Amino acid sequence: MKNQLELILKNAETDLEKAQSINDIEEIKLKYLSRKGELNSIKKNLKDLSDEDKRVVGAFANEIAQKLETEVKSKYEEFYKKELDEKLKCEKIDVTLPGKSIPMGKIHPITQTINEITEIFHTLGFTVAPDKNSPEVETEYYHFDGLNFPKDHPARDMQDTFYTTLAPNVILRGQTSGAQVRVMEEMKPPIRIIAPGRVYRNENVNSRKNNFFHQIEGLYVDKNVSFSDLKGILNEFLRLYFGASRPTRFRSSFFPFTEPSVEIDVQCIMCQGKGCRTCSGTGWLEILGAGMVDVNVLKGVGIDPEVYSGFAFGMGVERLAMLKYAIDDIRLFFNNDERFLKQF
Repeated sequence: MKNQLELILKNAETDLEKAQSINDIEEIKLKYLSRKGELNSIKKNLKDLSDEDKRVVGAFANEIAQKLETEVKSKYEEFYKKELDEKLKCEKIDVTLPGKSIPMGKIHPITQTINEITEIFHTLGFTVAPDKNSPEVETEYYHFDGLNFPKDHPARDMQDTFYTTLAPNVILRGQTSGAQVRVMEEMKPPIRIIAPGRVYRNENVNSRKNNFFHQIEGLYVDKNVSFSDLKGILNEFLRLYFGASRPTRFRSSFFPFTEPSVEIDVQCIMCQGKGCRTCSGTGWLEILGAGMVDVNVLKGVGIDPEVYSGFAFGMGVERLAMLKYAIDDIRLFFNNDERFLKQF
């Protein structure tokens, strides 16, 4: 049995000399030192020997095992270092080469505009309404009825509104004004909120109109809110957004959910008020509609118009961005042209 142990050591050392890689070392370790290896097979037969032979052969077997483990470990480290050196040599980095430029993403100009408008109104005391109060898929009640739209109002016509197949009265909203009804149903005055969001209209797409765009609705309801408050808030917003030198004007208008109602125009940046294709030759572009909340709207949500009053406004985000950055085609916001988007 002692001769067998010496032969195992000799064969293992021969195999180690012939080894070419770490994988070869692993195979040698498995062949001679594993639980099912040759050395362990010899140890299992020690039970058949006398006590004296067990002591001598067992000690010799342990000596052989320790020697072989040491040689396997040494050979393994030798090949590991060699393979690591070769790998590092192949993967060596030339630190003198210029680095690769990784382009950084940018915030879309529409999102930038919404963020800027939201920040301005935040400084004026307004908070953003929760998303649940401003859904994109809306019912006719919150989109029309609750906003005092008559049943025969032309805005209800399918040529303006996208109706869904979910139910006869479920639509894609064409304005963010429904948010004010939902907010007033849940909150009691004082209320001072804005509601940004996407809207959809069955429009012919051209340089000034798109069938998908963004609006921001605003609402302020409290005791003794007057038209002067409306003008003061909106004039301050326009001053902060466009700058004090930008001419603006208020025009009387009509909306079913406000009375009195106004539209606000900003001087066309393309022609400086002289008249061009963008402003249809008028020198002005309408940017938002506003007015005092109609008493019927307040009554419909359970707010006493004898105690409270308020104003509401809605603005087109794309129109505001176009007027600030001298963009003459609304379609540029949706074409994903990097040459355009990189400017922002």
